[in-house]
Amino acid sequence: MTAQTAVIGAGAWGTTVAKVIAEKEKDVAIWCFENGTRDEINLRHENPQFLPGIILPENIRATTDIVEAVSGKEFLILAVPSLYLMHTVKQILHIPSIEDGETSIAVLTKGFLPTAKGPRLILETLEDHLPGFYRQSLVYIAGPSHAEEVSRGKITGLIAASESAKNSIRFRDLLKNKSLFVFSSFDVRGVQVAAASKNVIAIAFGILDALKTQDDAFDGANLFGDGTESLLLAAGLNEIQSLGLAMGATHPETFTSISGIGDLDVTCRSVFGRNRRFGKEIIEKKILEGFKDIDDLLERINDLGYLPEGVAAAKQVRILAKKHQLKMPISTGLFRILNREIEPINFLKDLLNELGR
Repeated sequence: MTAQTAVIGAGAWGTTVAKVIAEKEKDVAIWCFENGTRDEINLRHENPQFLPGIILPENIRATTDIVEAVSGKEFLILAVPSLYLMHTVKQILHIPSIEDGETSIAVLTKGFLPTAKGPRLILETLEDHLPGFYRQSLVYIAGPSHAEEVSRGKITGLIAASESAKNSIRFRDLLKNKSLFVFSSFDVRGVQVAAASKNVIAIAFGILDALKTQDDAFDGANLFGDGTESLLLAAGLNEIQSLGLAMGATHPETFTSISGIGDLDVTCRSVFGRNRRFGKEIIEKKILEGFKDIDDLLERINDLGYLPEGVAAAKQVRILAKKHQLKMPISTGLFRILNREIEPINFLKDLLNELGR
């Protein structure tokens, strides 16, 4: 198989994107961390650990050799979690097709990256490590999507954001099909901030969603309803927009489009959302009791059995809010919950008092 495209990361979203491309009769190489995942994809054409119930095209070939996966490809799509992104990227820098800038690169990863300079956006951090050919040419892909739906052909919209119109269009054409709509954007910073920050709000939304079912959740009564959730979502969007503009977003409408409110809404409300699930389990399973603080949680996050990206993002957003002198009560309060400083119900009481002023 001579693949034109490589997808790095065989989680649910990486596998789904590989499936979308392969269904257009294009061969795809997908890099897996786990030998078992590689074998399931190659032998059974399934990824039961990360995308159960989906049959994959036979022209997807999995490998655990990242050099083999990336070498000579026209398109490279990075789909590993933010916690592992830079470690993964550093393994491909010496590959000739990367050194020469022959491979066009897009990123699906959501989050901020911790650096010696503080939290930074993903694309600008990658540009510091990749050859100079890639400056202002990387593409960031995000939007209101879940692998569980896209892999089944449910109608979905994505944004391909890049300072290079040519590369945005190339990846748009690579991905789009009759049920997956892909739109271009020049607001690379705004789209990245929205994609990372919405996971923080979604954890808070999950907490509220769980408390909504408890009859005595708020001072012996239950005052939480659908309207309360919409209040939280709207206030969360304001925080995301404030941070995005402070970090250089160029188009305010980014936050009222599918990459802003669209992505936030589906992440908060969908049953497939890992961050919402984590927020619910903070209440329903007392999941934080097994961790000392947020650093302990991040160090042992694999103990959860799934990866809520909003945990890492909560730590980074708190730092960014202080840096830019922004008032972000939801994000700051969520950090304090994860850091075991405050109980969720007290966080919500403080937040509602703040919003009601």
